[in-house]
Amino acid sequence: MPQENPFTTGSSEHFPGFPDVTARLTAAETSRITGRGLWAADGTVDPGAVRLGQTLANVLLGGTADGGEGSGGTDGGEGDGGAGDLLPAELAAYVREVRGLAVPAYHRVEGATEDVRLSAFSLRQLGPGPHPLVVVPAGWTPFGWPLFLWSYLVLAHKGYHVLAYTPRGLGIPGLPSTSSGCVDVAGPHDWADGSAVIDFAVDHFAPSAVGFMGESYGSGISQLVAAHDDRVAAVVALSTWGNLATSLYDHDTRHLAAVKALLALTGGPVESKFDEENQRILADFQADRNLEDVVDWGRLRAPESYLELTNDKGTPTFFSNTWHESLFAVNQVLETFNGLEVPKRLNMWIGDHAAPEGPALIGPPAAPGEVNLPMAEAYAWLDHHLKGEPNGVADWPKVCNQVMFTYTTEPALAPGTGEPTGENRIVTPARRELRSDWSEVTRATEVFGLTGDGAGGADGRLVSVGGEEAAEAEGTGWRRAFLAGVDTEATAMDALMKTGRAEWAGNPKIYDTRKIDRRHALCWTTEPLLPSGGEETAGRRVRGIPRLRLTVRSTATSASLYAHLLDVAEDDTARIISHEPLNVYGLTPDQDTTVTWRLQAAAYDIPSGHRLMLVVDSKDPLYGDASVTWTQTAVGSPAGEPSFLELPLG
Repeated sequence: MPQENPFTTGSSEHFPGFPDVTARLTAAETSRITGRGLWAADGTVDPGAVRLGQTLANVLLGGTADGGEGSGGTDGGEGDGGAGDLLPAELAAYVREVRGLAVPAYHRVEGATEDVRLSAFSLRQLGPGPHPLVVVPAGWTPFGWPLFLWSYLVLAHKGYHVLAYTPRGLGIPGLPSTSSGCVDVAGPHDWADGSAVIDFAVDHFAPSAVGFMGESYGSGISQLVAAHDDRVAAVVALSTWGNLATSLYDHDTRHLAAVKALLALTGGPVESKFDEENQRILADFQADRNLEDVVDWGRLRAPESYLELTNDKGTPTFFSNTWHESLFAVNQVLETFNGLEVPKRLNMWIGDHAAPEGPALIGPPAAPGEVNLPMAEAYAWLDHHLKGEPNGVADWPKVCNQVMFTYTTEPALAPGTGEPTGENRIVTPARRELRSDWSEVTRATEVFGLTGDGAGGADGRLVSVGGEEAAEAEGTGWRRAFLAGVDTEATAMDALMKTGRAEWAGNPKIYDTRKIDRRHALCWTTEPLLPSGGEETAGRRVRGIPRLRLTVRSTATSASLYAHLLDVAEDDTARIISHEPLNVYGLTPDQDTTVTWRLQAAAYDIPSGHRLMLVVDSKDPLYGDASVTWTQTAVGSPAGEPSFLELPLG
């Protein structure tokens, strides 16, 4: 029996403050929404993206939807499900074209446990089959599967059955895209739900092959389902994690801002969204206690923990991530990627979480003819591994790195007025580099010794010494101190997603290194870097994972060392290359402890004549720190254990 279209309940009448999905979208609005991408300025999901996805859901379900088996909606308007009334002409025409190829339907799929029903949406191919199926678990947002509805249209247009669903527990009560149950944070219940979704799909679509494609939360679930279910023939993991434990807690440092942001995006309070055990883990993490349990909890949810299963199945796996990823830092993805012994691909992009692929997940190109490479290559991966298309994927090198900020830009002008907006637009895309594997990214290393000069707030020097064993030649026995527990201008980013989205659009954050308060930070800087000769034009080509060794002592029993590598121009402004925090515990006041840690991987060309700066301070809004405010932290270089920075070069 046909039911009322469930997505008219997404209107502002039923949910005050929500986008109205019964009002017409104009072409200009759609272009602006897609151009902005997934994130609003405050790091939450952009309301325009929500409106676009839910409006498409409303149109596709066409006034009716089957709440059980999902027979599809009925047509409205001119046989297009109301597309002509709610969407701009070009988008409405595309929807009509897809509806001529595939039938849309709304489902409540039975999860792996009796109390859970998963909200789901499908597009079933009409032509003679069998056809391959792409399953898309939704990302970690309160809006569930409608947010990426445009990508389902693209997949259906390419000949796939599509089945998208909201993982258990996510969503705002009352929204039809909300799934029941408690959020399991990609735990065993989520893996089992993924297999239950495959069972449903096999019964309803009889697919020729099954692939999983996920963004963020959906990407982790996709990898985990594939590791445990041999029916998954290929995976696309966008803005993903390999190890949830080290994503959230690494180098004894809690990634607090990431967890707080995620908790705000479940669609309800913690008490109603998580079971008691997960509530305990989350509370322990935020309170900085029982972190061994937190790590065990994260490892259970880490695709890296099941590499043997994935390798045994040979599941082709595609990763797409960003250098300045704020939720799931890049190094842990590299560890997982390097452990895969399957057909694999790693694309690294400028920006932060979902900035590269987000626009192409939520809507059509903002400008006619524009191609979103991150998603074009993701679709090509599926086409090859699920449909057998001879599209060159089989010959792809395993790694493709976009080199940070090598794009060319020009001032952006405001539409209509032609006045400068104060931002840039990209004219020529950033350069990409192909490598046969990650092991080929770093081809040499250069060690810089840290000097002890810098009295009175001046900077010390970074001096190229060749190898680690030569670092002592630059002098040992020195010690420099700063007052801990106070933030400085040397922060990794202004806000989650915000800074990285600007990077992706051609507007990387500019630091004024003169404003870094040397009372609360220590800095070391090279002389202007010059090319090494031959065809080289950059001062240094940073490629890979930097490594830092320092000797620390504190007047307290713990200290934070937050390292930032900056590319400093002639005018003392800078852009960030990499960073990484380290918390040190169990210190004996006024006794030395030597620590070594790895910063996040980078692909960055330092221009000729620029300087490399290392900044070490003790606080960053992204992280939980271990410093005691107004205590003294000292960094030194004792004989036999000189302090140095090891820079990877390519």
